[in-house]
Amino acid sequence: MRQINHDYFAWLVAQVNVPNGRTCGDLFEEMHNTEFVWKVPNDDNRVQDGMDLRSEFTDRVSDLILEGVTFLEVLVALSRRLAFTAGGEARVWAWQLLRNLRLQKMTDPLSEDKRNRVRDILDTVIWRTYREDGRGGFFPLSNPAEDQTKVEIWYQMNLYVIEMKSS
Repeated sequence: MRQINHDYFAWLVAQVNVPNGRTCGDLFEEMHNTEFVWKVPNDDNRVQDGMDLRSEFTDRVSDLILEGVTFLEVLVALSRRLAFTAGGEARVWAWQLLRNLRLQKMTDPLSEDKRNRVRDILDTVIWRTYREDGRGGFFPLSNPAEDQTKVEIWYQMNLYVIEMKSS
């Protein structure tokens, strides 16, 4: 990996508010090594949000040797959308998304069992095999009106914000 990729990875990691002096480098590395694949119409917009982070980081995007958008990029981009929509800090929202995915305890060093669990969780989100109420995904809901595995991420996020504000 060229230096700019390491710098970009460090920049992405700095976008997440990891509390209490924990380190989650192994978790972030797994997330950054996992391509985010979209399968629901319009979720390609979340992929574009991830790509936009690259442009923000550098005007030499071609120097970032990455294929596809990574799970970490989508998480950071979503946290920014949440901060804009719901208020608060994007860094704090990024950690909340990790909590929603039940990844908050995946601190360094990751054992092989934990690493496999992380991969399973990321795959659950990507391939939308989480529960219909969104549990296991980015945006768990208490009272969803429809199967969240079939709802685009943008609408899941907005329903999540509405539900949070009404509770």
